Amino acid sequence: MAEITPIPLAELTTLRTGAAPERMLDATTTDQLVDALREVWSRHEEWFVLGGGSNLFVGDEPFDGTVIRILTTGIERLASPHAGRVRVRVQAGHNWDDLVAYTVEHGLAGIEAMSGIPGTVGAAPVQNVGAYGQEIQETLVEVELIDESTGEVSTAPASELGLGFRTSVLKHHYGGAPIRRAVILSVTLDLAEVGETGRAIGGDQLRRALGITGDETVPLARVREQILAIRAAKGMLLDPHDPDTSSAGSFFQNLIVPEVVAAQLPSACPRWQVAPDLDAATVIPLESFDGYVPPTQTVRPEVKVSAAWLIENSGITKGFRLPRSRAGISTKHALALTNRGHATGAELAELARYIQARVHSEFGLLLQPEPVLVGVEL
Repeated sequence: MAEITPIPLAELTTLRTGAAPERMLDATTTDQLVDALREVWSRHEEWFVLGGGSNLFVGDEPFDGTVIRILTTGIERLASPHAGRVRVRVQAGHNWDDLVAYTVEHGLAGIEAMSGIPGTVGAAPVQNVGAYGQEIQETLVEVELIDESTGEVSTAPASELGLGFRTSVLKHHYGGAPIRRAVILSVTLDLAEVGETGRAIGGDQLRRALGITGDETVPLARVREQILAIRAAKGMLLDPHDPDTSSAGSFFQNLIVPEVVAAQLPSACPRWQVAPDLDAATVIPLESFDGYVPPTQTVRPEVKVSAAWLIENSGITKGFRLPRSRAGISTKHALALTNRGHATGAELAELARYIQARVHSEFGLLLQPEPVLVGVEL
């Protein structure tokens, strides 16, 4: 690891906010990253790791602790135990979209619909990234990580990560600490070998995005090209000349609410049923079975509702700004809060709180922020 002169976080995050921290370390190898984390943890000081800076909202006061930049890169191709599939082990600091480009180039299917998502590979499982019907949990095999409590490096299968809608046991949710305080060192995915032929598209979201109505096979390169074009049109591809891209992506999460709550929203509000686990099984050990089988519990489905629709229908339009503020809603996407030019963290936080208040007043629902907040309260 190398201790460097701290760089202002406004230069390292896509929201362009934040002063230089007290201390900054660079880790370009896994060994350096492990050493840096153990050293910081032994000092019992405040810390956080920084990858691509695309899912981070930093306040204006200097961070009183150490920022560790994860700069590790590399893709290792491995055999898969499943026929027609290949595994790749990728270092945590590797750029996510570079990984997607690699898989498309080599005819490996499973993450192509997540083209253009900013950030690093190590951050992807933390919030179970997804787009157009694909989520990383569908291909994730395991992660190598280091636990803060012990300083030990271990391998955790995907089943132990508590992966859900944009969440995991590793995620810092607003207002709370992660269930497991650990840092991912590498990620292993299991992908289908489809070559240049591509694959059939099954998900409705992706089929609509690609304009597919039949059962034709679609090359992965076409999927990637179309998704990148869609994201660019929404201002979701980083472009230094476009202030709409100076954002943390979707700032607020789509809400998951009980079916009865969703039923009270206007019918025009987009919603998607979150299906319960119909395959869940009750396992009763044979030695303790007394002939009684407990009744099946009725599970009422939950519903995902569109945060963007709630924002726009609370009276906040694309391009909205508060008076004299340099923070604003993207002119292309209602979910993106953008830095229109030297906005402070305070200005962006003020806009976020205003949006939350308007949506809550209109619909009785509280939007939750998607980015990790450092030195900011909403």
